[in-house]
Amino acid sequence: MSHPHTHTHTHAHAHQHGQHDQHRHQHSAEDDAALAEVLDLDAEVLAEHLAAITDWLPLERAPQRIVDLGAGTGAGTFALLRRFPEARVTAVDASPGHLLRLREKARALGLDGRVTTVQADLDAADWPDLGTPDLVWASASVHHLADPGQALRRVRGLLAPDGLLALVELAGFPRFLPPDAPVERPGLEERCHAATDHLHAEHVPHRGADWGPVLTAAGLTVTGERTVAVDIAATEHPSVGRYALAALRRMRTAVAELLDPADLAALDRLLDADGPDSVALRPDLAVRTERQVWAARR
Repeated sequence: MSHPHTHTHTHAHAHQHGQHDQHRHQHSAEDDAALAEVLDLDAEVLAEHLAAITDWLPLERAPQRIVDLGAGTGAGTFALLRRFPEARVTAVDASPGHLLRLREKARALGLDGRVTTVQADLDAADWPDLGTPDLVWASASVHHLADPGQALRRVRGLLAPDGLLALVELAGFPRFLPPDAPVERPGLEERCHAATDHLHAEHVPHRGADWGPVLTAAGLTVTGERTVAVDIAATEHPSVGRYALAALRRMRTAVAELLDPADLAALDRLLDADGPDSVALRPDLAVRTERQVWAARR
């Protein structure tokens, strides 16, 4: 499902500085594993919100064939399989590591007979054969593409005549800390967000787009739109602390060179899992964000 989006800059940064292939592959594997942890925790903590979105989808009938574009480690795939027990899902992602993790989860849940994985770059000139799905699910993936309009036109061509596209996007990276935290550097998280916003403007220009006009331009008709607010306190879910720790560690990777040294030191104290100031130990944490959903037909 959703990707907390701090990985694009670090990936681009490695390419811009021309590091050799072996280093890039090592970096990519490490980044893949870190992102997979965040995706898994995102799916765990936001499971009820995800279920609410799948319940809302304006479908005329239960889909049999579903394509999950940018499936990651399977948050959307498994939510859709739970919601539609007769359906089969083709999970598409560029990361072999994420797809391996998804297949392992499917086997553990006894769902491997209902899941097919396809490794593909959605920016490539040609897409693999994905059949004629009744539902295409694209969560936190389309904004990463170089040409989202082209991808959405391809989705239109894939869909069955009465098929539906569900486009889900995050309204930015989640917030976790209260505004006055930490005591020695109040507002630290907002300054980290300001730094990532600067990076995303350069490297992920489609993040935060109004997708309604883009869908229309791709030949699709928007049939539903919804915003889902997320506000989950650490006292309400046992994994909020671990989610905050994993997500903020990824944010640190992206913004370390842009932060004031005092801010970076304060952030490192929060990210020391064994330290007394570990963010995972804070009782005042909450996951706060929004998810926006567009439903569209041919």
